[in-house]
Parts: sequence; structure tokens; C-alpha cells
Amino acid sequence: MSSNQPPLSAKLDGLQSSAIRDLLKLTSRAEIISLAGGLPDAALMPRERIAEAAEHALGDAAVLQYTESPGWAPLRAVLVERESRQLGRAVALDEVFVTHGSQQALSLLAEVLLDPGALVVVEDPAYVGALQVFRAAGARIVAVPLDAEGMRVDVLRTMLAGGERPAVVHTVSNFHNPGGVTMSPRRRAELAELADAHGFWVIEDDPYGELWFDSPAPAPVATYSRNVIRLSSASKIIAPTLRVGWMIAPDGVCRAVELLKQGADLCGSALTQQITAELLADDSWFPAHLDTVRATYRTRAEALVRAVRTTFGDRLTCTDASGGMFVWASFTDGTDTAALLPHALEQGVAYVPGAAFAVDTAYPHSMRMCFTTSDAQTLEQAVERLARAHAAGQRANSAHSIQS
Repeated sequence: MSSNQPPLSAKLDGLQSSAIRDLLKLTSRAEIISLAGGLPDAALMPRERIAEAAEHALGDAAVLQYTESPGWAPLRAVLVERESRQLGRAVALDEVFVTHGSQQALSLLAEVLLDPGALVVVEDPAYVGALQVFRAAGARIVAVPLDAEGMRVDVLRTMLAGGERPAVVHTVSNFHNPGGVTMSPRRRAELAELADAHGFWVIEDDPYGELWFDSPAPAPVATYSRNVIRLSSASKIIAPTLRVGWMIAPDGVCRAVELLKQGADLCGSALTQQITAELLADDSWFPAHLDTVRATYRTRAEALVRAVRTTFGDRLTCTDASGGMFVWASFTDGTDTAALLPHALEQGVAYVPGAAFAVDTAYPHSMRMCFTTSDAQTLEQAVERLARAHAAGQRANSAHSIQS
């Protein structure tokens, strides 16, 4: 019997799976040293402390019930205190909204802030999760390049002077994914000034801001304007399994997001939100936990950068990791990182080619490397494998040239 299967939504036509998630399927083999995934180190996640907080939470039967759509009120109160310190102003409870990870906040905001065809400005290279969300919303996406100081706000200013009117500007302001850079304080103030002058929203996506190594990240962009919506998460500083993110936004935006969240999942988990609240508020434990994570990641970042520069010299440039989870590296000898990847996998190492993050620029010679999930010795071994893969790729290219 034949069936006439109904069609799916037309909005799916332009969407594709994340190249990074697809790559992770290939790198799950034990012999592969993966620099590809953007994962925090599970060994640093506080299992015993999470279990203790879960036991405390389960002492109250109410934790098994539905909670409020904007989030469990005591967690929001903890976030009010934390974010007020970050922003240097009093954040109201109604400005705090808890989501199922910060990615859900980004998805809900796209529905609230964007009509089909609306202009969204992103950084290039771009965070893949943001591109997926904005493409699903039917937005027109325009990219602004990054440099060592983060988003090129001068390029955005020129776009605005030319008549472009974005609805949203998205930035990963601290320890950029994938670019590894941090927006300078001067550019943060300039971006906020433009948002106020031209009436657009800035979404400041900040899951990495507390993972600084030498000195804290600059004051958030949201410090300078109420047109900035700030997103953050417990995933990188405690554990992704909690699926707790949050948004700091004007009350009207939060209420609009609430309407959509009620249709999506009614509310988040009161259990994981109560666990998160206890851990974030524990001033005798949480700062020391963060210090351990920072120190560990710093050692690993330094090992990766040192190995890359020692092994490849000026053939491969890379960012100085001052925090976060990523190093962005670019070959100067014409090596195509997408073509190199099969050789790298054969040698037992993986990374994400720059093309996965491309908007306007293809980044054929670039790649993102994550340093969080391997120790220093393993990272050095990964770079040795990458060097062997690079040599194999060059031999293959030479053989192909001779045959041609």
C-alpha cells in the first residue's frame, strides 16, 4: 500500500545539521584525540557536590512539581544578585528569565524579536548555534569580521551609515567561539551606543565569561545599554547536564519569551534549577571550584598554543587563549583544513575546519581547536599527529600535481 506522506514545513529547506555535531560522531573512537568538540571537561564537573545538592532538593516534595515558566524563583533571586554585580546596577527579578540552556533563550528570542526577512548581524566567523537559530527564523544574515579586539564595530557603523537597519546584532563578547578573542571595552561601549542611536537589540551571548585565566573579562556590553539582552549558562561552569541557562532582558522581552516558552515546554526543571541555585550561591565552595577549572584550562590552553607554535612555526598562526575553551588557528602555507581533515583522522586527531563557521568568508585555511578535554601531554601529542597529517597532505598534493 503506497502512502502520500504530508510535507514538512518549508522553513526546513535551508537548514542543515551542525557540521560540528556530525563531526563528533566520527571522533567518538577512543584512538582519536579530539580537539573538535566544544565540551567542558567532565572530570572537572562536581559530581559529589551536585549529588549533595540534589539530595537537599529532593527533601522537598514540591521540587517534583511544575515550576514557574520564568524559572524557579529562588534561582532567579540568586541570578539577580550575581548579575547585579556583573552589570554594576540593580537587576530586577522581572528582568531574569531561566531557560533550558542559553541556546533555548536564543531560539525563543529569535521568535520574539525577528520577523521573516529581518536583518541580523553576526560575527564572522560565527557561532554555529546562532546561525542555525537565525536561519530557522528566516532572517537575512550579514556578517561583520572579527579582529584581535572582537567585533569590528567600525564596519557595523559603516553599514548603518549606508542605510542597513538590523533588528538584532549578535555577539559572543568574551573568549569568542570559535574566534578565541574578547571584545575590547571601547568597542563594547561603541556597540551599545549604536544600539541606542539606531534602535536595534544586541544579544550578548556569554557562556564563557567566567572562564578567564589571568584577569576577569571586561564589563558586559549590557552594562552600557538597556537595549542589550544578556545570555549566560551553568553549562560551562558547573555541568551541561543541568540544562540551566538564563537571560537578562527588559521586562517586556521576558514576558514575550514567557508566552512562547509556555507553548514550547511550559517550564524548566525545578530539580535542576534548585541544584544550580544551591551551587551558585555557595560562596564557600563555588569560587574555589571556578578557580580549579580556570587553572586547569589555562595550563591546557598554554600547552596547545606552545605546541602549535613550536611545531609549525610561522606556517600556522593561532590566537593566544586568555580564557574560554577555544583556539582559532590559520595555515599560512595554503593548506585547506577541510581537505586536511581526512589525513588528520587517519593520524588520530580531529578539529573543526573553519568552513563550519563561515558566513561571508570561507576560512578554507582555518580551524577551531578545543583544549578543555585533554591534558597538556595529550594536547602535545595531538599537535604531533596534526603535523604528521599536514606532511601526509602535502605529499598527497605533490603526487596529484605530478600526475596532472
